[in-house]
Amino acid sequence: MFKNVIMYRIGPDWSATVAQIEESLDSARFVPCGASQEKAIGWVEPRGEANGPLVESVGGQIILKLMIETRALPGSVITRKAAERIAHIEATTGRKPGKKESREIKDDIKLELLPLAFSKESSVAVWIDAEARLLVIDAGSQARADEVVTMLVKSLAGLAVALIDTKVSPTAAMSEWLITQEPPAGFTVDRECELKAADESKAVVRYTRHPLDTDEVREYVEAGKLPTRLALTWDSRVSFVLTEGLQIKKLAFLEVVFEKTSAGKDDGFDADTAIATGELRKLLPDLLEALGGEMAVA
Repeated sequence: MFKNVIMYRIGPDWSATVAQIEESLDSARFVPCGASQEKAIGWVEPRGEANGPLVESVGGQIILKLMIETRALPGSVITRKAAERIAHIEATTGRKPGKKESREIKDDIKLELLPLAFSKESSVAVWIDAEARLLVIDAGSQARADEVVTMLVKSLAGLAVALIDTKVSPTAAMSEWLITQEPPAGFTVDRECELKAADESKAVVRYTRHPLDTDEVREYVEAGKLPTRLALTWDSRVSFVLTEGLQIKKLAFLEVVFEKTSAGKDDGFDADTAIATGELRKLLPDLLEALGGEMAVA
């Protein structure tokens, strides 16, 4: 269910029932792009069942899904078509369009071509742990997470969230783990890492499927190359890559997690949700503790 994790802390003044959230999201349901529309964004059914609820609650954990559709037109196509039209105007009238008219020509061409453009859909899972005041967004970038947060705040009255920060930066912590070759309790360092020079060279060293408990890696870090990504495993149950921005990527639940489930990995939405949220509710506090604890929000 989750491949990425960006964590937020929910402000103390917001609370809502599942029914209240459902009612709030209903006015912002996803509607596909119209013929001349570049982008559409809205809430869809987390289970993927048409006309189903927009909010799912599994074991008290709330799951939402945001859909984003975009129509992309290559700028080079618009520029070429505009140049052809401007050349035609010059050839037939002897007049060269000015800057304002040229912009209008580009806008007209964009509107003409948009209905022919291919659309691309992407969805983002959202998990609200109301008890822990935790919001998790399955976004691959901070920009996409910001987009989801904007929609959440618009849709849910009174909701305020703040990115979780830690007393020790992920970069500083990962540097220490690689130099001492001693990961925090409950974690093991895996075989993937990215180191980046802090100077103007911005030199990058990447290790993939490579042991990291070596003198070479330690010397790189001691020489000033800072870890920006490091693969870790928690409690032999969940593997992931930690980034310098406190994002979790490549999240994967290991076989031991599924041993006690009745139907294994394909047990459906409820089982997937229960497994993902159940494991993350234990992993995330341990990770924050390994990074010195959570920074208090001012």
